[in-house]
Amino acid sequence: MSSQFGAFTASELYCPKCKTAQRVRERLLLVLPSGELYEFLCTACGSSLGKRTVSGPAVKPASASAPRSQTAVTHRRLIR
Repeated sequence: MSSQFGAFTASELYCPKCKTAQRVRERLLLVLPSGELYEFLCTACGSSLGKRTVSGPAVKPASASAPRSQTAVTHRRLIR
């Protein structure tokens, strides 16, 4: 049986400061070799309501010598 749901993320969490369930936004805290660490923040007061770790392959930083994508070059030509 195939997995029906890939991953869940919270859209609302209880905020003890606001004393009600509030919409949340995710903020990237750390990029680790084992994955990424995110923090959930209340959109009303900005309090931290929780964290989650998304595991996956290690993300390599873009090197300065890497060639630019063709779309970036094409876009630049259109602006000029």
